[in-house]
Amino acid sequence: MQDPMTTPAPPFDGKAFVRTLSTAPGVYRMIAADETVLYVGKAGALKNRVSSYFNATPKSARIMAMLSQVARMEVTVTRTEAEALILENELIKSLKPRYNVLLRDDKSYPYVLLTSETWPRIAMHRGPRAVPGRYFGPYPSVMAVRDTLNLIHKLFRLRNCEDSVFRNRSRPCLQHQIGRCSAPCVGLVQARDYAESVRRATLLLEGRSDELTGELTKAMEDAAERLDFENAARLRDLVASIRTLQARQYVDGRAADLDVLAIAMHGVQACVLLLAFRDGRNLGTRAFFPKTNGSDNPEEVLAAFVSQYYGEQNPPREIILDRDIADRELIEQALSASSDRRVQIRHNVRGERAGYVDLARRNAEMSLAAERTSHAAQHARAQALRELLDMPELPKRIECFDISHTMGEATVASCVVFDAEGPVRGQYRRFNITGIEPGDDYAAMHQAIYRRFRRAMEEREGLAAADGGTQPEVRGVSAGDGPGLAPDQGTDATTPGAPASVSAKPSRKHPRASSELGVLPDILLIDGGAGQVAQARAVLDELGVEGVLLVGVAKGPERRPGDEELLLPDGRSVRPGAESPALQLIQQVRDEAHRFAITGHRGRRQKARNVSRLEDIPGIGPRRRANLLKHFGGLGGLKAAGVEEISRVEGINDALAERIYATLHGLDARSE
Repeated sequence: MQDPMTTPAPPFDGKAFVRTLSTAPGVYRMIAADETVLYVGKAGALKNRVSSYFNATPKSARIMAMLSQVARMEVTVTRTEAEALILENELIKSLKPRYNVLLRDDKSYPYVLLTSETWPRIAMHRGPRAVPGRYFGPYPSVMAVRDTLNLIHKLFRLRNCEDSVFRNRSRPCLQHQIGRCSAPCVGLVQARDYAESVRRATLLLEGRSDELTGELTKAMEDAAERLDFENAARLRDLVASIRTLQARQYVDGRAADLDVLAIAMHGVQACVLLLAFRDGRNLGTRAFFPKTNGSDNPEEVLAAFVSQYYGEQNPPREIILDRDIADRELIEQALSASSDRRVQIRHNVRGERAGYVDLARRNAEMSLAAERTSHAAQHARAQALRELLDMPELPKRIECFDISHTMGEATVASCVVFDAEGPVRGQYRRFNITGIEPGDDYAAMHQAIYRRFRRAMEEREGLAAADGGTQPEVRGVSAGDGPGLAPDQGTDATTPGAPASVSAKPSRKHPRASSELGVLPDILLIDGGAGQVAQARAVLDELGVEGVLLVGVAKGPERRPGDEELLLPDGRSVRPGAESPALQLIQQVRDEAHRFAITGHRGRRQKARNVSRLEDIPGIGPRRRANLLKHFGGLGGLKAAGVEEISRVEGINDALAERIYATLHGLDARSE
C-alpha cells in the first residue's frame, strides 16, 4: 500500500544543484539513471554555464531530450579554462557521451606511444589504445608531439617504422643515414644497447629528466677518463639538449611529479580527492569513497587511504596532503623504499602548492555532496519501485537476466545484482548457453534461470538439513554476502567510463561462500516479454522457489527508452512512463544486464572466431598458434598472408603452411 507521506523525488533538481556550484572554471558531466554519461562540457564559470540548462530560456529538442534523462551531475574544478578544455577532450574521448557527438571535434589529442616489443617503436598515436605499450600524454597539439619525437629520435635513435616495414627491411633506411635511427631492423645495434636507449627515453618521457641527466653526466665523465672523447662529446650534447628541455618545462609547469590529496567527510561518509600532475601537466581529478567502518576521523581515513592506495600505485616524488596524518614519516620511508627514489609527503604548504590543495579540497567537498545526493536519489527510486509493486518493504536485492547472441551464435546469459546502494559487480555472473537450438531465446532464458536457482535451492536444502529441518530465511543480501550463483564465468569488476580523471566509486566486491549460495532476490527482472517471463515462472514453480517477485521488462512498440511495459506478477501490465523513478531504477538494472551480456557474448564469439579454426588444423599446438597470431597480428593478418610468408614463421614448414592456407581459405590441402 502506498504511503501517503512519501512522495517520489524528481529524477534531478538542476536548480538545487546549481546552488552548490562556484564560478570557477571546470568540467561538468551529465549522467543518466543507468550511469551512462550523457554529456561532458567545459565552462569558464561552472555556476553560470550549468545554470543555463535549467533556466526558462527556450532550448532545442536535442537539449530537452538530454535534460529529460539526467539523473545526476558531476563537476571537476580546474585552474584555467584551458585546462578544462583539455580535460573535456579527454573525458569525451574515454566516455563517448551520447550527446557530445554534434559538439565534439573529430580530432583527439595525440599521445606518444612506446610499444612493448623486442625492438620497441616510438611514434605519435591517436584513437583507441589498442596497441600494447605505454602511452605518454595527452599533448595539447601535434606540434608538441612532433617536437618530443624529434628530440627522442635525435637523442636515442629509436625506430618509428611500422612492424610490416621493420620485418622486411634488408638495408638501413634514410632515418639511419641521417642519424635518427640505430637500424635494429638489419642488426646494426645490439639488443642490450637498444634496450638501454629505450630505458633512457622512458625516463625522459616520465619527467625524470634529473635522474637521466645525472646518469648521462656520470657516463660522460667515465668516457672522458677512458679518453673516448667522441662518445663523451655525444653525451655532452645529449645532456645539453635535456637541460634545455628542463628549462622549458620549468616555465610551462613547475609541478613536474606531484599528487595532491584532500579529504571531505560528512559523518562517517568520506571522499578522498586525488589531483595528479605529471611532467607539468594536470591529469585531472579522481574521487574515492572509502568505507570508513564507522570512523569519523578524517586524519585516520586519509592515512589509511595513502598507505593502501600507494601500496598498489607507483607514487610520485611528492605527495601533498590537506592535513597531517599519523605515521607520515613511516609511510614516507616505506614508499621511498618501494619506488627506489625519495618520496616526500608534505602538508601545510605555501604558494602555488597551497592553491592546489585548496583546489583539491573544493573538488572533494563537491564530490561528496554529489555522492550523498545520488544516495538519496537511489533511495527515492527504490521507494517508488516498492510502491509500484506494492511491496511491504524496500527491495534489498534485485537480479536481472538478459540473453545475447548473434543469429544464435555464442549465446550468453547475464545475471546482474543490485542492492540498496546500487550495482554489486562482484556478484555478477555469466552463463554460457549450450544444448539449445540456435536463436531460441526462450530455451536460453529457461536454462540460465534454472542453473542459477537450482544451485540456490540445493544450498538452502543443505542448510535446512544441517539445522535439523529448519529452513533459514535468507531474504536479500547485506554487505559481505555472496551471490548464490553458479560460477560459469568470472565477474565483471570494471566500471565502464571511469578513467583516472573521472569521479569513480570503486566496485563493491563480496566474498563468495558456500553457505550463502541460497540467497534469493526480492525482485527478479526478466528482459523480455511474456514468453521469457513464462519460462522464468516455469523454472521457479518447478524448483519450488517462493517469495521472489517476478517482473518482465518489455520494450515499447518503437523500442524507445521510457516506453517500457512492465509485466507484473498479478497479470497486469503497466507503462509507468519516462518520468517514473521506479522505471528509471528498472532501466538502470536492465541496461546493466544488457551491457554485461553483450560484453560476454562478444568475447566468446571473438575467441571462437580467432582460435577455433587454427585449433582444428593438425600439427598446430598452442606454441605454433601463438607464433602465428603474434607474427601476423591476428587471424585477419594470417588470412591475408601467402603460403611462402606463412612458412617463414618459426616452427612452420612448407607442408604445414599449405595446410594452414588451405584451411583458412576453404581449399583442399595439397597432398604431401
